Amino acid sequence: MATTRRASTHWEGSLIEGGGHVTLESSGLGTYDVTWASRANDPEGRTSPEELIAAAHSSCFSMAFSNALAKAGHAPESLDTTADVTFQPGEGITGIHLTTRGTVPGLSKEQFDEMAADAKANCPVSKALTGTTITLDAQLN
Repeated sequence: MATTRRASTHWEGSLIEGGGHVTLESSGLGTYDVTWASRANDPEGRTSPEELIAAAHSSCFSMAFSNALAKAGHAPESLDTTADVTFQPGEGITGIHLTTRGTVPGLSKEQFDEMAADAKANCPVSKALTGTTITLDAQLN
């Protein structure tokens, strides 16, 4: 069964001087301030589209990787994944770098790397972001 999730943004003013609030409606987890300054400079307690993409990508990758590992008979003890989304004003998102560290008993470094690369290529968020370069640093603990 398909699912649909919803977030919304209310914006007031111009791009540079204005600001808004993004609301995670499906989960009801909260409303977060967003401004151009938080996107192009320091966040100063506000979020940005790129931070939200990073959250989506790191969680999606971890889910896909965990699933693949478990299906191969090596359920992970833990996976820690970070997504760094780079935004260049005037150019857009120029790349995403995933870093994952895992504790997976009984798995070789080669198997870990191969399965991590497959999860990077095939998690739904990676597939949705095919217009940008996505790199990966995977390390088995």
